[in-house]
Amino acid sequence: MVKPYSRRDRNTPAGGIMQTKRTIKEKIVEFDSTTSSLSNIRFDVLQPSPLLIVISGPSGVGKDAVLNEMKARLLPFHFVVTTTSRPPRPGEVEGVDYNFVTPDAFKNMIANNEMIEYAMVYQDYKGIPREQVRRALKSGKDVVMRLDVQGARRIRDLFPEAILIFLVPSDAKEWYQRLIDRKTETPESLKIRIDMALSELQQLDIFDYVVVNAQNRLQKAVDDIEAIIKVEHSRTRPRKITV
Repeated sequence: MVKPYSRRDRNTPAGGIMQTKRTIKEKIVEFDSTTSSLSNIRFDVLQPSPLLIVISGPSGVGKDAVLNEMKARLLPFHFVVTTTSRPPRPGEVEGVDYNFVTPDAFKNMIANNEMIEYAMVYQDYKGIPREQVRRALKSGKDVVMRLDVQGARRIRDLFPEAILIFLVPSDAKEWYQRLIDRKTETPESLKIRIDMALSELQQLDIFDYVVVNAQNRLQKAVDDIEAIIKVEHSRTRPRKITV
């Protein structure tokens, strides 16, 4: 008897068809297993915590200019508004330049532990209110404050995980000329500034970073600070700040 013609007979043995079906099933099972494993993999591992950032350095190095440029860039930071016991000067705005309180009110804030850091400056109190910083950190914002080196050391003692950035000019001659150009210094005060700068440089080891704020290179200095903050947010062990 003549068997009917079959395409299967010509191309593929019957056993081959069964083998192909098994292979397809195995691949489906393998794919399901792989996708199940992938569902357990998460790459959203960055969980950045808000940072406490201190901008410091010698008098005349450009701390205010750096902060003003950071504000002008509309960076998503909270810039601490210092509380002071002195009355406002012409043009100063409450809540922008300072928070103005009476001397007695400031002393009460000290007694109630409402100040993170404070000092007497030219017979007036200046300090950083604790609740302002606490609220900003709780909202998830990085907090930026401008302090002299003494204040920066105080923050280092209170908050070891704070980021301390020390601003320097490109060289001593440039820095000295800046002080002269301010037209507010006497020969005696210039000597005090120089002696103070020498003392402050000896405390460099309490800082995490040095940023050069060279003459006419303000943009570069702020770019460097932004880069530092970006890198800090990529740490595998984020800094933890509790106020």
